[in-house]
Amino acid sequence: MTANVITFRSRSASREVGKALGFDQETAAKLASLMSAWEWKAPSDTLENSFKAAGLDIKHRRIAHYLQKCGEVLNLPRNLGQHSGGMVICQGHLDSVVPIERASMLGRTVVQWDKDDCSDMGIIKVDLLGLGMLAVLKDTAYLVPQYYGEQLDYAQLPQDVAVYETIEQADTVGLFQIESRAQMSTLPRTKPKSFADLSMQVAIIRPGPVTGKFVNPYIARRLGREPITYLHSSFKPFLERTLGVPLFQEQVMKIGMVAANLTGGEAEELRKAMGGKRSESIIAGLKNRLHEGMTANGFSAAAQEEVMRVLSTVKEFMFPESHAHSFASIAYSSAYTRYHYTAAYTCALFNNQPMGFYSPATIANDAKRHRVKIIPIDVQRSDWFCTLEELSENDRARYAGPFAVRMGLKYVKGLRQKVGDAIAEARIMEGPFASEYDLSRRVTAIKKLELTLLAKAGAFNWTGEKHHRRTALWNAERAGQTVGPLFENIPDEHELQTTSPLRHMTTEERLVADFESTGITLGPHPMAYHRVEMNAAGALTATSLRGMPDGVYTCIAGAVIARQRPGTAEGFIFLSLEDETGISNAIISPHLYERHRVTVTRGKFLRIEGTLQNQDGVINVRASAVHILTFSNIDVQSRDFH
Repeated sequence: MTANVITFRSRSASREVGKALGFDQETAAKLASLMSAWEWKAPSDTLENSFKAAGLDIKHRRIAHYLQKCGEVLNLPRNLGQHSGGMVICQGHLDSVVPIERASMLGRTVVQWDKDDCSDMGIIKVDLLGLGMLAVLKDTAYLVPQYYGEQLDYAQLPQDVAVYETIEQADTVGLFQIESRAQMSTLPRTKPKSFADLSMQVAIIRPGPVTGKFVNPYIARRLGREPITYLHSSFKPFLERTLGVPLFQEQVMKIGMVAANLTGGEAEELRKAMGGKRSESIIAGLKNRLHEGMTANGFSAAAQEEVMRVLSTVKEFMFPESHAHSFASIAYSSAYTRYHYTAAYTCALFNNQPMGFYSPATIANDAKRHRVKIIPIDVQRSDWFCTLEELSENDRARYAGPFAVRMGLKYVKGLRQKVGDAIAEARIMEGPFASEYDLSRRVTAIKKLELTLLAKAGAFNWTGEKHHRRTALWNAERAGQTVGPLFENIPDEHELQTTSPLRHMTTEERLVADFESTGITLGPHPMAYHRVEMNAAGALTATSLRGMPDGVYTCIAGAVIARQRPGTAEGFIFLSLEDETGISNAIISPHLYERHRVTVTRGKFLRIEGTLQNQDGVINVRASAVHILTFSNIDVQSRDFH
């Protein structure tokens, strides 16, 4: 494998400096969590301002010293890491050229050079990337024949109009590549209707097209609002299919070759610059050559300047066309299987978490909105992984498809897989469990803490006579006690009790227990319990925004499920809020962020007021005020992309 040189970033610097200065681990972790990890760095995004926003006294001698040392170690080399997929292919003794060391993963070795150094030395590197979605599709292809009685061949999937309609509507939570906030905001505008359209859609949301300002012209031309033009007539043959806008690496290389007569080798230098650390130096080295070639070909000064602007986008990553086609194929396969085999796809998606843009809780809520029944964890029915169960006749009228998804024991936080497998094996070999005590005796590897975790997750609710979680916790506490070999197989008088002196959990307590123990609740969304309160405050549901006109002042509220501050967005932050009806999106300006830094970055439930943007089916709220909602102690986890 090729190496990566890992440097100190804000959080790693603050964490390590905290340790060096003698802060306890909890304090060091809290200080590290205050650091801004956004890709975009505003002038005010300093360690000092982060500490001020958190209410720390930066004049305190120890805090001031801490700040100073954090600043000094930023960007210094921290350790030699491993490239995510860069495999070195060689003939002969590689260690005679470059030092090789053992990787932390058994059976792997790493050269001590990064990909750029390897390239300079003529060493061949091939990227072999592992995609979680490939595992999802593989698992789905196993489930579909087993449960639906149909064969699923991804190489032979038909181009289904109904599938493309769901993509056009940005109904893409849990799908490959087209589930991000940026993709969802363009899909209703570009309306991909074919595989070629989908390939371009995958390619357009990349740093290169975004910084090159290719996205808006492409969308305007797709919508027929802007004529298709070309920077030079000689570019038409290779830009016509992308409406005159370069979306792929090869098109940028071709611009250089046609405009300035670059050779294949010189165009390859352009390709190497794409997304690389040395991109600016490569472009600078070709600048004179490009201008000479364009002048010889009769390009005007203005045209040359625009060509140079286009070529400068290679410093940001763009997809090669083959890569875009490959990813579009996976994206379509995920959309097709979710549309036609929703329960199987959802089951496979649960079994391969963590991956993608959203947490399992958001995936579960989206599945429920698609009328998929999800059944809770139950020691009498659940395996380690999530499984499919056939719906009853009554349920088939209420839910989509013939199957429900049974949550697996893997979602009980802190439960070991060998214990989960042992529970399933004991149930298969000797039948259902009669009680928490019975399970404890038959699954000898289980620890008392794991019994408690299962009880807290509601996994014992159907064990013996149906009972609530506090009774299960009461029983688990007793069943987990060691009694010695003489009495270990003899029931005691406590097993005969079917109740406990503990009161039932309230709705709020069950929600808190759900998220603490599994990260998911299968009952109503937390916001549903506060809808009356939110209605009184003027907060609209996510689905009701669709009928609101553009430009009205509105209010939304929900659990924060994603935060983004991409480097291409000039400091704007994008939040996704989820309520019981769906997902709404808010745009936070840099000015508003500065006034409410902690609220925006740390709030789990937010109420946001602002102006509604409803254009071409894409809905956002441009925020003017943001407030933390304190009505719940639920530990909702957001996926924050920096």
